[in-house]
Amino acid sequence: MRIFTLLFVGLTFVVSIASASLPFDTVFKGRDKFQQLVQRAEAENWAALPIGERTATVGHALTGTPYKSFTLEIDDRTEAPSVNLYGLDCWTFFETSLAFARMLDDPHENWTPATMLKYIELDRYRGGNCTGKYLSRLHYLEDWLADNDRRGLVADLTRSLGGVKWPHAAREMTIMWKHYRYLRNNPSLLPGLSRMEEHVSSMPLYGIPKKRVAGIEPKLHSGDIIGIISKDAPGLYSTSHVGLAYRDGGGTLHFMHASSPRNHGHVVVDDELAKYLAHFRTDVAILIARPLR
Repeated sequence: MRIFTLLFVGLTFVVSIASASLPFDTVFKGRDKFQQLVQRAEAENWAALPIGERTATVGHALTGTPYKSFTLEIDDRTEAPSVNLYGLDCWTFFETSLAFARMLDDPHENWTPATMLKYIELDRYRGGNCTGKYLSRLHYLEDWLADNDRRGLVADLTRSLGGVKWPHAAREMTIMWKHYRYLRNNPSLLPGLSRMEEHVSSMPLYGIPKKRVAGIEPKLHSGDIIGIISKDAPGLYSTSHVGLAYRDGGGTLHFMHASSPRNHGHVVVDDELAKYLAHFRTDVAILIARPLR
């Protein structure tokens, strides 16, 4: 695996070329939609917006995109940064919006699918580096938040806005490993996966109880990343869903997300955040990450 260092807008980070071993149409789907987004970004001058508002603007432009699960499971063995603009799940919705928004800080000639993949890598992988190995990916939201906060890419606002500690366990992937293409084809990954989940489970998980969310909504910005914590087992909780805060023209804060087929089935601007949480008995709290650059 060759790696090299690039300089983007004052950020130095390592970019792997794992994707070079896979066809480009495998790692990037939706070049027509990408060009449509670029045209809107040019016409509406999205690059002039602060990074959070820019992320929310990109996310809003993706409303209506169908929900699709397991879009990151693109190969039997090689892990690579990837984008699928034809189908998004809750995680790929927020990271696609954020990566496209970050790309707009580059010179216009760099507004390309390849550049967007570099920003996906920056966000999606531990330390911003895809090694080509499945476990270099940040698979759990609380792990993603700690890693991206440490690197100064986002600010974890959860504790400062009243977050409290929740007992939790990261175990979904071990339980459901046969649903994941990479794990089905490489069972030898399971011991490493188990160690990763043990590490994530040992990390403190903070969340703002949902009964307090209405009170902090005025402090949230468009483009803030909203993770949802849900009941998992008796006495245990886990991160279960994620989306973006979106403040409409009247100032109301909504939850914008890729909604599963059992609900809307596509990317949608949903209810006000607190009202959205109230619909789901098992949702107990939120965590908040604010994009910084």
